[in-house]
Amino acid sequence: MPLCGEPLLIRIVERVGHSSLKGKVVVATSTLPEDNIIEELCLAHGIQVFRGHPTDLLDRHYQLAKTFNAEAVVKIPSDCPLIDPRIIDQVIAYYLAYYPEFDYVSNLHPATFPDGNDVEIMSVEALENAWNLASRDFEREHTTPYIWENPLNFRIGNVRWSTGIDLSTSHRFTIDYPEDYEFIKEVYDNLYHFNPSFNLDDILQFLREKPSVQMINQKYAGRYWYEKHLDELNNIKEYKKNNCNQKLIPLTNETRNHPQN
Repeated sequence: MPLCGEPLLIRIVERVGHSSLKGKVVVATSTLPEDNIIEELCLAHGIQVFRGHPTDLLDRHYQLAKTFNAEAVVKIPSDCPLIDPRIIDQVIAYYLAYYPEFDYVSNLHPATFPDGNDVEIMSVEALENAWNLASRDFEREHTTPYIWENPLNFRIGNVRWSTGIDLSTSHRFTIDYPEDYEFIKEVYDNLYHFNPSFNLDDILQFLREKPSVQMINQKYAGRYWYEKHLDELNNIKEYKKNNCNQKLIPLTNETRNHPQN
């Protein structure tokens, strides 16, 4: 589906490209024949592609990391075409600032930014450990649950929004439903032509001026994939309450977690 003349996938890669701390950017798609079009699209735009397991995304990310001899992998979901490159940089910068103190850093546990600004960075060693040990289907499909569900085995850090505001369940910038596309298209149509690298502040100001746009997909706000797995997850309910059962230590508007010995 197009956003200002280019497919949505191209727009998200474009936004990731505005990150000043990005490494090599690779689109990781599947080996299924129906995803040939993704490879063709990316190659036509000079974007590197890796093709891996159709449903085991943990394996796909691990094999990608090995192929490119990576030291760390930053996971950006391809359903986040409004992601703010500055937020990508914040999470990567936090990981680098304390390297090698953390195995995994994200802005998701607990989340505070509007849904659709998901950033996770992990060492290849942590990725390999999860690849070896994760056994449940949702742990393989969603890449990182085994890591953040085992805080005693991994050193986990989290970056909160420095404003102290939490819009993670009230503002939905991701795409699963037709209404999500309509919402995202409205944002692009109104902001992109004036500033192709528009940021989160620009989006929020636009929504304050036109609150009817936010209502387009509001009925899906706060919906997440893990709703079907709450009985299998130990930490999600605590995250939703901003009260992790991990040991969280405030640090410059962010949090750090250390495993118990």
